[in-house]
Amino acid sequence: MYGVGGRSLGREFGWLWAACGVSTVGTMLAFDAFPMIAIVVLHAGPAAVSALAAAGLAAGAVIAVPLGPWVEFRRKRPVMIATDLIRFAAVISVPAAFALGRLGFAQLVVVSVVVCAADIAFRAASGACLKAVVPPEGLLTANGRFESTAWTATMVGPPLGGLAIALFGPVTTVTADAVSYLLSALGIRAIGREESAPPARPHPRTTFRRDDLLEGWRHILGHPTLRPLFFNTVLVNGLIMATVPPLASLMLGPLGFALWQYGLAFGAPCIGGLIGARLSRRLVARHGQHRVMMATGVLRACWVLGLVLVRPGVVGLVLVATVELGLITSCGIFNPVFSTYRLEQTGTDRVARTLSAWTVTGKAATAAMTGLWGALAGLAGPRAAIATAGVLMLATPLLLPRHARVPRQQERETAPSGV
Repeated sequence: MYGVGGRSLGREFGWLWAACGVSTVGTMLAFDAFPMIAIVVLHAGPAAVSALAAAGLAAGAVIAVPLGPWVEFRRKRPVMIATDLIRFAAVISVPAAFALGRLGFAQLVVVSVVVCAADIAFRAASGACLKAVVPPEGLLTANGRFESTAWTATMVGPPLGGLAIALFGPVTTVTADAVSYLLSALGIRAIGREESAPPARPHPRTTFRRDDLLEGWRHILGHPTLRPLFFNTVLVNGLIMATVPPLASLMLGPLGFALWQYGLAFGAPCIGGLIGARLSRRLVARHGQHRVMMATGVLRACWVLGLVLVRPGVVGLVLVATVELGLITSCGIFNPVFSTYRLEQTGTDRVARTLSAWTVTGKAATAAMTGLWGALAGLAGPRAAIATAGVLMLATPLLLPRHARVPRQQERETAPSGV
């Protein structure tokens, strides 16, 4: 029942895992689909491609700010199903408009905004749902399985997506992504057993109060170890994502890589994420949760700078794949350990607000950095933008917590409830 030693975490977790897995596969099949459509179909330049990514994240994050309290005080599975259906409707509009010859840059931006906001709500609800269907001692195993699935999908999705685009056209993978949200909704529906009642609203006569909106950030910033982890993960993820448009423009433009080569360079190294996720529980059992977070938090900061050296041909392809392998393996270990620790340190009555606040901040920061790095790439070139991100990454370990102890009073306040 615990998932320890490979045992099952139960039927409910199985359906949750399957639902999230199928939507992850769809998303990774459509990896960078919107930037590629913007470049190939709409002939957008590097600045416009970066603006597309930044605008969708920023606007979606702003719209999602009140979603944390809204999700917190509702049953989580209906929220997850609704957000899946919203994402399906938004994404399927892109191939529909393309077929009618009416696809434009503005539509890509609008769809990006809707998908971003719905994704934040889904993540907040799914985290609370996971904590409800898996006992505390099974959380690391469950998060490891989610992480393994994510990296497996990332490994096979981009190459297959690139091949599908080459064979069937630029919106093929977007269509597959839309269908995956429908399948995800069916998986959530199949969980079956009636969901327990959500936490009672402290102010039932109002839609939401400022305290509800800020509770997630208040919990994060008031926690002695979640606070540094918050700043570290937001900055690291933002810097990694900010390098994607400049690197894509460099590889697909002046360096002359084909789409399938670009997909292979990012897909093959994801085997490291799969290996890392499967090792995470063993490493924690042997070395302890905090030590593993610290070590892998430092290791994942050491790789991005190497992307500056990318060059045409096989040598450049191997370089990118090697750098990505090191980065992804480190993240594959760090992410499930960190995700488990965050859930352990967050009470069941504030999980959705905490995860929503974390995701909103992360997406807003990624949007800001993506836009800034796009402007930097336009002014100084893609290599300068990548180098700047790589140097800043080297400083991110300074934000990692030096200890994992929590004051006793806070332990009592934030200890997870048993299921």
